[in-house]
Amino acid sequence: MRISRTWTAAGQPRRWTAAGPVRRGATAVALVVALFGVAACTGVAPGGPTAAGSAPPGAAPTGTPPAPTGGPPAAPARIPDVLRFTGTTLGGAAFDAAQLAGRPVVLWFWAPWCATCASQAWTVAEIAPKYRDTVPIVGVAGLGERKAMKEFVTEFELDGTPQIEDSKGVLWKRFKVTEQSIFVVIDRSGTVVHQGFLDGEALTARVAALAGA
Repeated sequence: MRISRTWTAAGQPRRWTAAGPVRRGATAVALVVALFGVAACTGVAPGGPTAAGSAPPGAAPTGTPPAPTGGPPAAPARIPDVLRFTGTTLGGAAFDAAQLAGRPVVLWFWAPWCATCASQAWTVAEIAPKYRDTVPIVGVAGLGERKAMKEFVTEFELDGTPQIEDSKGVLWKRFKVTEQSIFVVIDRSGTVVHQGFLDGEALTARVAALAGA
């Protein structure tokens, strides 16, 4: 270790060792440590802050288009020939059977003076509202006067289901119905799977099975 000399005011030599430089070196080291400590506290890694506009680790890159959330719209249901008919309800509204495409449908051919139809009417009034959206039941009234048909609908509380007036027998002839009461059961593909009599219990079972199919 080199020793430097300085002189006092009286002309005497004064020893000065390297303690001064050592002390300055320790101070410099302490400053460097302090600077690294500040960097650690601020969360900025040595080497500088994250470049402006860059994404943090694990983040999706900006400008990526969002993933599609839905598929193409569903195609409209094919209208089977069996449902290509129109009519007018006893309430005076236009009715188009094409709106029923894609669902099972039950057509009920009845007459206002028919005792068998009256016994079935309570079952229809009970189950039709429950299955309105899954298995619609549509009445087709014939072989009678309009006034008597409307009274039948009111008496048996059938206002909640469509009841087509067919006093001229157009739809009865189209479906080859020659007597009352007849149910025509159509599955969702448009195939007639039953045409004939059904009592209340059998009708309920048929409709429930179609709803679950």
